Amino acid sequence: MLPLARALAGRYAGRGEPLDDLVQVACIGIMKAIEGFDLDRDVRFSSYATPTVLGEIKRHFRDRTWAMRVPRGMQELQLKIAKARDKLTSQLGRSPTVQELAEAVDAPFEEVLQTLQSVGARRTRSLDEPTGEDRDMSLADALGEDDPEMKRTEMRVLLDDAMQVLSPRDREVLRLRFEEDLTQTEISSRIGVSQMQISRIIRQSLVRLRMDIERERASKVA
Repeated sequence: MLPLARALAGRYAGRGEPLDDLVQVACIGIMKAIEGFDLDRDVRFSSYATPTVLGEIKRHFRDRTWAMRVPRGMQELQLKIAKARDKLTSQLGRSPTVQELAEAVDAPFEEVLQTLQSVGARRTRSLDEPTGEDRDMSLADALGEDDPEMKRTEMRVLLDDAMQVLSPRDREVLRLRFEEDLTQTEISSRIGVSQMQISRIIRQSLVRLRMDIERERASKVA
């Protein structure tokens, strides 16, 4: 899987994300493609998998950069609101209301409210930012959600471990099918067995891998 993963991940190199991370994401995309791949079709796996892998990489970029994107018009209004808020706070001796801000920047109330809400939702916070009642802990300490990058790494480790339950021949068949992108006909010629046997080996191997990964996950949860 790695040659295809590296090739597709390489298309997005230099865009702010480490290449190794993109390869991990691409591997997840390949595993998803394997799940939906029709093994009865004697076609090259890469033709089927490429759109799925590229979609996974694009989703990764969306997830990682959504907080950085603010429409230009909203950016300009945000600057006006910030200046007006500072000025009104100084004049009034308190924080201005949304209505007062809207009047100060000569913009509709709803538009100002939407900008304030959007900026607050999109603002990227540092994991080292103090939080908590006494400000004695970082945001990273308070986060309880799973890290998607950790999940990808875990999946890759599980897959590598699961491959060990297969025989050398079965691992070689999967490697030829999903890494070298050979068709079942080409694999049968190289291995010396019928195409039907190759199809059976691939199906049974994928079932064993899936069962082993699910069993390993269940044991970690327990």
